[in-house]
Amino acid sequence: MSELHESFWTTLAIAPPLVATLFLGLWGLRLRNKGWAEAFIHQLVSWSFGLSFIACVVLGVELWLSGRARLFTDFEPWFKVGHYEFHLSLVADRLSVPMAAFSSALLFVVGAFSRKYLHRERGFLRFFFLLALFGSGVLQMLFAGSLDFAFFGWELVGLSSALLIGFFHERPGPVRHALRAFVIYRICDIGLLSAAVLLHHQLGHTMADNHVSGVSWGSWAVPESESARLLIGFCILWASMGKAAQFPLGGWLPRAMEGPTPSSAIFYGAISVHLGPYLLLRAAPLISETPVLAWGVIAVGGFSALYSTLVGRVQTDIKSALAYSVMTQVGIIYVEIGLGFYHLALLHVVGHATLRCLQILRSPSILSDKFALERARGEKLPQLFVRFEKALPLGLQRKLYRFAIERAYLDAFGRVLLLKGLALLRALDSLERQWVNLLLGSRKRADPTHLNTPPESKL
Repeated sequence: MSELHESFWTTLAIAPPLVATLFLGLWGLRLRNKGWAEAFIHQLVSWSFGLSFIACVVLGVELWLSGRARLFTDFEPWFKVGHYEFHLSLVADRLSVPMAAFSSALLFVVGAFSRKYLHRERGFLRFFFLLALFGSGVLQMLFAGSLDFAFFGWELVGLSSALLIGFFHERPGPVRHALRAFVIYRICDIGLLSAAVLLHHQLGHTMADNHVSGVSWGSWAVPESESARLLIGFCILWASMGKAAQFPLGGWLPRAMEGPTPSSAIFYGAISVHLGPYLLLRAAPLISETPVLAWGVIAVGGFSALYSTLVGRVQTDIKSALAYSVMTQVGIIYVEIGLGFYHLALLHVVGHATLRCLQILRSPSILSDKFALERARGEKLPQLFVRFEKALPLGLQRKLYRFAIERAYLDAFGRVLLLKGLALLRALDSLERQWVNLLLGSRKRADPTHLNTPPESKL
C-alpha cells in the first residue's frame, strides 16, 4: 500500500464524524420541523461512524498483512511560531486501530439505538450533533500522532460529555452535575497541557516515537532525564484520572447518569471513561521506565477499586450502581497497566466497555423485567453476590455502611473546600476593587482639572 493510500484510509477513519458535525452545526437548524429530518440526521451520524469503522478495518488488515508496526501520516504544519511547529500527524498502530474500530462500531450501534429512544424528543438534533462531536473527538484522540493533537481531541470529548450530561437543561440537577463534571475535566486537563509543554521543553516536540521496546505500539517520546520522566508521567496520570473518574475525582460519574441513557452508555460505560487508560497505554514506556510512576498508577487504581466497591454496594438505583461498577473495573485496569500487563489491560478495556454499554442501555427496562419474573415465580429472585460484610463485627459493619453511604465523605469535604475557595476568591476580589478605587481616588485628587469641567462636557 502506497503512502498516499495509507494517508487516505487514516484520514477517512477520522473525517466522516467531523464532516457530520460540521454539517449539523451549519445546516442543522434548517432541518427542524421537517418530517424526514429525524431519519436523515440519524443516518448521517450513524453511517459516518460506519465509514470510520470500515476504514479502521482496512488499516488493521494492512498492518497485519504488511507486518509493520505502524502507519504514520504527517501533514504540513498547521502553523509556526519561532522554532515551534504544530503538526497534524496521525498514527495507525496496534493500539489506535483496534480501539478506533471498536469505538466507531459502538458509536454506530448506539446511534441506531438512539433514534427510537429519542424519537420526537425536542433535543433530537442536539443529541446527534453532540454524539458526532464526541465521536470525532474520540477518533482524533486515538489516531493522534502527537500529544498536541491528542489534547485537541481530548477537549472535544470533555466538552461534548458535559453538554450531554446537561441535555435535559429544563431541570436544575442535570445542569449542576454537568458543571461539576466540566470543572473536574478542566482541572485535570491542566495535567495533559503541562505534559505537552514539558515535552516541548525537553525534546522540542511531542511526536510519537518510532521505536519503543516492550510494547507493540508507538508511544510519546520519552525524555532521558529521570526527573523529567517522573514529572511528565504524573501530569499524564493526573489528566487520565479526571476522564476515568478515579479516586478521589470520581464523584461526578454517578451524577453524569442524568443525561440520556444512550449517552451514558457510550460515554461513561464504554468509551469516554476508558480514554484515561488509553492515555496511560500510549505512555506505557514512560511508566515502565519510571518505577515510582508505575507504583503511583497501581495506588490510584487500587484505592479507586476499593472505594467504588464499598460505595457501589449501598446504591439504591441501578445507574449509580453501574457507575461505581465502572469505576471498580477501570481501577483494576489501572493496576494492570502499573504492573506492566499492557495487552491484558487493552483486552480488559474492550471487554468491559462492551459489557457496561449493554448494561446501561438495558437499565431502563431491566427492573420491569425483574419484577415481571418475580411475579411469574411468585417469589423474589435470590441475590447472586456473597455478603462478605456479614463476617465482620456489627459495629464495624455500621461504620463501613456509613462510610459507604457518605461516599467516603468526599462530597462533604469537596463542598467545604469549594465554599472556602469561593470565600477566598471573593475576599481577593474585594481587595482588588478597594485597591483600584484607592488608585482612582488618588488620581482624581492629583488631577483637579476635572472639578472645573462643565457637566455638559462630561457627557
